[in-house]
Amino acid sequence: MGMAKDNQFHVLAVDDSIIDRMLIERLLKTSSFQVTAVDSATKALKFLGLVEDVASEIHQDVDVNLIITDYCMPGMTGYDLLRKVKESKSFKDIPVVIMSSENVPSRINRCLEEGAEEFFLKPVQQSDVNKLKPHLLKSRVKEEQEQPINN
Repeated sequence: MGMAKDNQFHVLAVDDSIIDRMLIERLLKTSSFQVTAVDSATKALKFLGLVEDVASEIHQDVDVNLIITDYCMPGMTGYDLLRKVKESKSFKDIPVVIMSSENVPSRINRCLEEGAEEFFLKPVQQSDVNKLKPHLLKSRVKEEQEQPINN
């Protein structure tokens, strides 16, 4: 029935538009990714256990290999989410990809300078999703390198 869950990459997809969220979810699932989709950056932070008003001990063990987020959302933007993820000790190495329907070079550069791996213009295509694999493999290799070796 496809790959075992252990080998599947888990992608957290964040978009306030249900249509865009369903599209990205379908594209990711077509590429055999496990997907968790949420409709706001705040919900993404809650899912990751990065919310200030929740004690950090409650932090669930979330295994997310990549975050793909819309840039423009009410409340907290995708850029804000990117910064929070990159500032956190446990998630700073997770690749973050930003999506936007607006092609604003200064915005794109700011996101890339802040640590985004990619910036996709909407509508996201299957060819964009194919660009995610190298970032996922890189994060998995980094994860394995950080595991203590027991001899």
